[in-house]
Amino acid sequence: MNGLSTILIVVGLFLLGGIYSFARQQMPKGVIVLLSLGAAMCLAAGVLRLDVWS
Repeated sequence: MNGLSTILIVVGLFLLGGIYSFARQQMPKGVIVLLSLGAAMCLAAGVLRLDVWS
C-alpha cells in the first residue's frame, strides 16, 4: 500500500466517523449526505489505488 492510498483510506474512515457523529447529533441531512459522498469517494479511490487491485 503506498502513501496516497493510505491517506485516502484514513480520510474516508475519518469522514465515516463524522457521519456517525453528525447523525447522532441530528445535523441537517444535506451535511450528512455530503459527508457520505466524500467518504465513499475517498474509500473507493484509496482501494482502487492499492497495488493489490491494480
